[in-house]
Amino acid sequence: MTEAEMEAVVMSFPTVEKGKSYGKPSYLVNGKFFTRLRAEDASLVLLEVPFDEREMLIEAEPETFHFTAHYKDYPNVLARIASLHPGSLKAFLERRFRKIAPKKLLKEWESSNAAT
Repeated sequence: MTEAEMEAVVMSFPTVEKGKSYGKPSYLVNGKFFTRLRAEDASLVLLEVPFDEREMLIEAEPETFHFTAHYKDYPNVLARIASLHPGSLKAFLERRFRKIAPKKLLKEWESSNAAT
């Protein structure tokens, strides 16, 4: 996936805005961290990934999924966008969106997705 394709997936969620997180460019929903691109390794920071799932992902697809020492104690995984499937990205982001979106927005989003 290209960076432009990645951004199209990220921005497909309602109310996503470009912002800053720890001084780095990121994407926010309702002012809360959604994801960001790590320039150091062209990876996305994906949240809401339990440790056991992260280990499974890294074992199954080490060319895509990894983490650094900074993330070892957090339920996050890093995903290299060049080898990340757009459908997988959407699924990871949906998990995070469900956690941080306001209830009204989430209900509207779920209704519009059920109709399609």
